[in-house]
Amino acid sequence: MPWQTLLNRRDRLPAHPDLAEGFATLLHQLGTVTPFELAVAGGRLMATPGLAFLVGYQAALRMLWPSAPLSLGALCATEQRSLRVADMQTRLSDLRLSGRKDFVTAGDAAVWLLVAARSEEPGADPRLNLAVVYPGEPGVRVEKLPAIPLMPDISHGRLVLENALCELLAGDGWEAYVKPFRTLEDTYVLSAMTAWLYGVGRDNDWPQALQLRLLALLAGCAEVSRQAPNNPAGHVLLGGLFAQFDGLQGEVNQALADGPPPWAAMWQRDQGVMSLAAVAREKRLAKALAVS
Repeated sequence: MPWQTLLNRRDRLPAHPDLAEGFATLLHQLGTVTPFELAVAGGRLMATPGLAFLVGYQAALRMLWPSAPLSLGALCATEQRSLRVADMQTRLSDLRLSGRKDFVTAGDAAVWLLVAARSEEPGADPRLNLAVVYPGEPGVRVEKLPAIPLMPDISHGRLVLENALCELLAGDGWEAYVKPFRTLEDTYVLSAMTAWLYGVGRDNDWPQALQLRLLALLAGCAEVSRQAPNNPAGHVLLGGLFAQFDGLQGEVNQALADGPPPWAAMWQRDQGVMSLAAVAREKRLAKALAVS
């Protein structure tokens, strides 16, 4: 990570009404970057917490699929609020997908979609594959869902697949993709959101001690980003980073309250996204501690 770039950067990109165009603008400005650099430098440049979240999400996707196109993408796994393979109804047969995914982050703006689908023979244990489809192709339809109060600037979509032709990614869909993505998303979203807060703090002259603690948290994120997502030690370290992040919230909220109201209002509205996966993280941390 070119830390000097982060320390010296003072610019910020305006929010773009088209998420795909906004992400393309960000990639053009950053040039060739690693996923961690995308999360941190990109998060710093974003106008809102929601857009910083989206950048972290895109960075995690690029760790999951290193050859991902240089455009906005989305992972389509959840069905009826469940990620359990046995609960999924989307099916893969002869490179054709049929089914639906009910809540896809930025799905209506995505240029490519990674789709988790069942592929076992009748009567066999559930098995998952990960496939790639492209919106607008025959049998691929994305319906935009109504905005929700949390991060209203980030849209969500429902994916409907009707015998859609797809490309398969190598490896088991659960072990190689869906399961590790939980850890990758936590790591890179935390990195992007911390970078966003650090940028707001730099722009508004927050107490130096708070700025330094946010920077130290980013340094910890850099180390965790180098751990394999299935490494229990990495899960313990990530748990420590979230504990640090949670411990800074009182100072962060006070610093925001002492500054321009729009920043505080955005953070008050969107900060809940950081606790959405808290239960899953706690279970993962407990398992990691048990074997460490």
